Amino acid sequence: MVINVFNCLLPVFYFALVWTYGKAFFADKLWAKRAKTPILIGTILLHILSLIVRTILFRHPPVTTIFEIFTVLACSITVTYYVIELRSKHKETGYFILNIAFFFQLASSIFIKGTPEVREILRSPLFGAHVSSALIGYAAITIAGAYGLMYLMLYHELKATQFGVIYKKLPTLETLERMTFTAVKLAFLLLSIAILFGFIWLHRAIDNPNYFDPKLVGTIIVWAMYGFLIIAKTRYGWNGRKVMILSIIGFVISIFSMTIINIFFSGFHKFY
Repeated sequence: MVINVFNCLLPVFYFALVWTYGKAFFADKLWAKRAKTPILIGTILLHILSLIVRTILFRHPPVTTIFEIFTVLACSITVTYYVIELRSKHKETGYFILNIAFFFQLASSIFIKGTPEVREILRSPLFGAHVSSALIGYAAITIAGAYGLMYLMLYHELKATQFGVIYKKLPTLETLERMTFTAVKLAFLLLSIAILFGFIWLHRAIDNPNYFDPKLVGTIIVWAMYGFLIIAKTRYGWNGRKVMILSIIGFVISIFSMTIINIFFSGFHKFY
């Protein structure tokens, strides 16, 4: 089946992408600096095509199992990063962010399967808006966490007065903090939209829904944490390591929610 070809090709393309960005970052290879953006664009186009083909073959958006969500999340992270790269003109952070997309896609390609016919309610525009905003929000959370980690790496290198490749290649601490906070604000906005559409759709899809579903609770916790972070930074002057550490904690909680909680504990967030 053609979808199996995409499942095999995508991890290869992502590996080549990460390897090229790594060569440009750590080895300062000129060919890698020239090739990394074209490979990034090619990977995005291939991934979008694979999602379109999967949607046509199975007649529903690929968001009804955890490993379908993983491949959409990998694509969302990659596209979001590309937009940031275009706007900021900083291409040095790609290795760290695209590594995350690679591992999401690798897990998806290994474990993803064809899904049976889904319920008609899952074709609702409200469901599509809910899932789309949630996944882009999770992509922003992932990027915020990655920038937070890069900030801490650079911070500790500066503190130890060890001016290696991290110091030479990464943007300044102020730039990384600004990029992190931009991603945090985007994540909060998109999670707000996802929660709003989710509550509206929930009553149409499920009788007597459980508002204490672990996946829902996990999302609310991350949303509240990011809201607190925005208020703390804008009104009370929080900055630096506090903001970075909270952004990383939010990312860890999100990953735990999407994997362990979604697979073993969630109720209505399982559609298959």
